[in-house]
Amino acid sequence: MSLKKQMLKTKPVCKVTFRVSKEMAAGADNVTVVGDFNNWDPIATPMSKLKSGEYTALLELETGKSYEFRYLVGSQEWYNEPDADGFSANSFGGENSVVAL
Repeated sequence: MSLKKQMLKTKPVCKVTFRVSKEMAAGADNVTVVGDFNNWDPIATPMSKLKSGEYTALLELETGKSYEFRYLVGSQEWYNEPDADGFSANSFGGENSVVAL
């Protein structure tokens, strides 16, 4: 898994690429990225499957903010991003990944 950030010079947004590894997504029919930016809607941001078996999604997020998120693999398994900028406790006794822009 990984995060890639690309700040735009012409707008106050950052292009963030979310990527889930082939191993983590193994056997899943779908993978979504779920977080503050989509009101934690588990179907709002589906990720695209690459030929390599990895899943990816590109979002434009407002700069100057931090966003909590997690990956939902196969509609049942929740995973954090190990390369996140930080982690924040959630109401389920676990943690959410944080991306700071």
